[in-house]
Amino acid sequence: VRLLRLRGDETMFAVQRAPARALAKSARGDRRARSARRSAVVRAAEKSYDYDLVIIGAGVGGHGAAMHAVSRGMKTAIIEGDVIGGTCVNRGCVPSKALLAASGRVREMRNAEHLRSLGIQLDPSAVSFDRQGIADHATNLASTIRGNLERSLIGLGVEILTGAAKIEDNHTVSYGAPGTVTGGRVTAKNIIIATGSTPFVPPGIEVDHKTVFTSDAGLKLDWVPEWVAIIGSGYIGLEFSDVYTALGSDVTFIEAMPNIMPGFDKEIAKMAERILITPRNIDYVTNVLATKVTPGIPGEKPVTIELTDFKTKEVVDTMEVDAVLVATGRSPYTAGLNVESIGVELQRGFIPVNEKMQVLDKDGKVVEGMWCIGDANGKMMLAHAASAQGISAIENMHGNEHVLNHLSVPAACFTHPEVSFVGLTEEQARAKGEEEGFEVAVRKTSFKANSKALAEKEGEGMAKLIYNPKTNEILGMWIMGLHAADLIHEASNAISTGATLDDLKFTVHAHPTLSEVIESLLRGSDGH
Repeated sequence: VRLLRLRGDETMFAVQRAPARALAKSARGDRRARSARRSAVVRAAEKSYDYDLVIIGAGVGGHGAAMHAVSRGMKTAIIEGDVIGGTCVNRGCVPSKALLAASGRVREMRNAEHLRSLGIQLDPSAVSFDRQGIADHATNLASTIRGNLERSLIGLGVEILTGAAKIEDNHTVSYGAPGTVTGGRVTAKNIIIATGSTPFVPPGIEVDHKTVFTSDAGLKLDWVPEWVAIIGSGYIGLEFSDVYTALGSDVTFIEAMPNIMPGFDKEIAKMAERILITPRNIDYVTNVLATKVTPGIPGEKPVTIELTDFKTKEVVDTMEVDAVLVATGRSPYTAGLNVESIGVELQRGFIPVNEKMQVLDKDGKVVEGMWCIGDANGKMMLAHAASAQGISAIENMHGNEHVLNHLSVPAACFTHPEVSFVGLTEEQARAKGEEEGFEVAVRKTSFKANSKALAEKEGEGMAKLIYNPKTNEILGMWIMGLHAADLIHEASNAISTGATLDDLKFTVHAHPTLSEVIESLLRGSDGH
C-alpha cells in the first residue's frame, strides 16, 4: 500500500500490482490484512502529518506542553474552543489572587491593633473600597495574563486553531464551532488532551449565577452579600471566605465531612480554624449535605437551603441566606471529545492514563499517539500539575522516559495567612509507614521564632516536617504563615530530586528572611 497526499487533508491509497508469489497467500491472510488496514494506514502516515503535536485545550497545562514541545523542535498546534488560558487564567487561580490581594489590603488597613503595633495610626472606619474597582482589577489581571500567554504561543510559532475539538482517530482531530462550517481537520503524530474541568454542582442545587453561583460567577464580584453560605470548605471555599469577610460579609460553611478543611493535615486544620475561622464572622455546620438550594432575589428574597444529615439522609434544618457559593469541587470537561472513537471508556468523566500520561483504552492498553494531562485525567487537579504532566508527556514522546512524582507537586491556599503543603499529611504518612514497615517522625517550628515574621508583626503560623528518621527522606511538609505559598518549594524540589535531610541540612539561607523557618526544620530534624 502506497500513501499519497492529495488536496488539503484528503488521502488516497494506491495499490501496486503484487508479485506472483503474493497472489498465493491464503484468503484468511488477506482478510487479516484488510482488518488491520486502518491501523496500518495511521502508522504509515507518520511523515505526512500536519503537525508533530496537536494539543486540545489552551489552559495552563496545554500552554506548558506547547512551550516545551517547541523547545524540543516539534511543530505544534493548539486547539481552543473558548479563550486562551483556560479556567486558571480566566475563572480561577489568577483572578482569585487579584480579589485576595485587594481584599487583603482592606483587612490589613482595618486592623487597627495590628497597625498600632507597627506605630501606624489609622481610623478603620475611614477605610473604604470600591467593589467595582476590585472586580475590575481581577478582570484586568486575567486579560493581561491571557494576552501574555497568547503572545508567547504566537511568538514561538505555535498555531492557534479556534473551535471545539472532536477526535476522529488517534492521529486526527476536527475542530470548529458547532453548527457552522468554520474550522477544519488536522492530523498529528501525537495528540494531547488538556481540556481541564468545570465546577461540579451537586444534584438539588439550582444555580442562577446571581444568588446561587460557583466560583466562575463569584470571581466577577457582582455584589457583596451580607450573608454568604459556602458549600464546601476546601481551598476554593476558604479563599472566598477570606475575600468576603474582609469586605464585610458573614460566612457560613456547609461541610459534608465531620470536620471542616477535611483535606488538610489535622494539626494544620486546627490552626487554620483558630486563625482563619474563629476570629472572623464565620461559622460552620458539618456532617450535613445541602440537598436542595433555591435561588432568591438580591435584597428582596433569601436563598433557602435544605440541610440533610450525611449519615441518616434525613432533613435536619433549613437555612435562609443572601447568597450561596457552591465550592464542591470540579468535574472533568471531556464530554463531546468522542474518545469512544479510539476505544476509550471514561471513568467518572476522567480519561484513564498511565504514569507516562499515555491514554489507555477500555482494555487498559496504550492508545498509540494519544496523551492526556491535567484535570481531564484526574490525577491531580492543579494548574501547575497539568503543566508538569504536559512536559513529562513531551519527554516520553521523545523516548526520554519520565514519570512525574505527584507527591513532589506543591499546593497552596492563598488565605491571609497562607497555607501550603507538599507530599503527605502526618496521618497519611503514618498510615503508609504502618503498611510498609517504617517509622515516621515529625518536627515543627513556629513563625514566632523568625525575625522577619516578627518585624512584620506576623508571627502566627507554623511549619511542619514529616520524614522517615531512618533514611531522612522527606515525606511531606505543611506550612501556615506569612508567604507560606512561596516557602514550600524547597521541600517540593527536595522530594522531586530525592534529596534527603542529610543533603539539605548544610544549605544556607539569607538572614533575616522567612526562609529560615524552613532552615530550622532542615537543620533540627536530626536532633543536632
